[in-house]
Amino acid sequence: MESTLTLYNTLSRRKERFEPLRPPFVGLYVCGPTVYGDPHLGHARPAITFDLLFRYLRALGYKVRYVRNITDVGHLEHDADEGEDKVSKKARLEQLEPMEVAHYYTERYHDAMRALNVLSPSIEPHASGHIIEQIELVRRILDRGFAYESNGSVYFDVEAYNKKYHYGKLSGRVLEDMLSNTRALDGQSDKHNPYDFALWKKASPEHIMRWPSPWSDGFPGWHLECSAMSMRYLGEQFDIHGGGMDLMFPHHECEIAQSTAACGHDAARYWVHNNMITINGQKMGKSLGNFITLEQLLTGNHPLLAQAYSAMTIRFFVLQAHYRSTLDFSNEALQAAEKGYERLMKAVSTLDKLKPSATSSVDIPGIEGRCRAAMDDDLNSPVVIAELFDCVRIINQVYDGHQTLTESDIAELKRVVRFYVFDVLGLRDDLAGDNSRMLSEVIDLVLDIRTQAKQSKDWTTSDRIRDGLGSIGIKVKDRKDGSDWEIE
Repeated sequence: MESTLTLYNTLSRRKERFEPLRPPFVGLYVCGPTVYGDPHLGHARPAITFDLLFRYLRALGYKVRYVRNITDVGHLEHDADEGEDKVSKKARLEQLEPMEVAHYYTERYHDAMRALNVLSPSIEPHASGHIIEQIELVRRILDRGFAYESNGSVYFDVEAYNKKYHYGKLSGRVLEDMLSNTRALDGQSDKHNPYDFALWKKASPEHIMRWPSPWSDGFPGWHLECSAMSMRYLGEQFDIHGGGMDLMFPHHECEIAQSTAACGHDAARYWVHNNMITINGQKMGKSLGNFITLEQLLTGNHPLLAQAYSAMTIRFFVLQAHYRSTLDFSNEALQAAEKGYERLMKAVSTLDKLKPSATSSVDIPGIEGRCRAAMDDDLNSPVVIAELFDCVRIINQVYDGHQTLTESDIAELKRVVRFYVFDVLGLRDDLAGDNSRMLSEVIDLVLDIRTQAKQSKDWTTSDRIRDGLGSIGIKVKDRKDGSDWEIE
């Protein structure tokens, strides 16, 4: 498949035609979860966004090495340098080994990803399993004069780095402005400057997670792991680095500084960021009382939810918005997504019921070109979905006898719709499960009774069945050769 795929490169602030750095594979690194809590709606968006990119690159014929890390050490309470590691804190409070906590929440995350039909990455490294690489990276940065040791900890020297390179080029920050707006915090006296960040932290006596190093028994800084693991599996320069927009500063900015300090050049050619999810216009957060886990979405057990929603409804909801736009969650938006998803799946199942004609009255060949153009235009999934709903309209019109398609056009429609619905968007027909199949069979049985009532001119029974189904959201459609239905 020929493609002119463009990506919005955060570093260059423009769309650029994507060309892989080296022939063997496309190198894709995405910041994965920090495993100290249940997966939530905020985890779903980056996972689905970069699953979409992963799927489409592979559909275009690229060999992709997709690396998504697990942060099980180094993510601290107050900021990237101070406080107690969250995994360590939970382990201490619950009298568990830290790796018990990390493993439990990693498995919870994997379960959520499987439910959302997110493909497994090619490699899923853990920060705790790459301490040697992180120590070596600290050594390289020290040797090049961009870090300093202080009381057993090692800090990145932002000012020294900025004299040769530009700290802040990803997020558009200027170091002088940062200096004037940064206040010194308690416990940061070991730093030369408040905006310097930890590469290695000396562990306090009560800190559980610690490793020996040339500087102290301690642990790596949060930012260090992604630089070390991306270099380990993708080389010192690779194609795409992705993550949530909330990671742009300071995490990704510090990654750029670390990698450039160690190697003399940027690591990633493209920086791709998905935007945040808001809830009723507010940023999602536990303190605001609008924090929703994926389990709560799947069970409906949350005050903001009127019902439970399927994992595919959640995936469809995320894909309806372009990944760079803010996605506002509400119960009403999820209900609309549920109806849209069910309508799309109903149309897909109707494809096998279409009967060919001698001629076609609608244009099928143009559909794939428009879907491909939308995906090539910075993964514009909302436009692809709009094109697919045009296909839904065609499918229903052909099924109802208002349009015609030849056998070859029906085959092409099946191929294009199924390719973009299942292979690219990564949706799954959860409506084809046993319970849904049973429901479908029951409704079909009720409609057969209604057809018999109409043939007997028992209009009271016929209308009662139609109106009763309509009252629970099932729309009955009368056809020349019987009746059909759809969920409204």
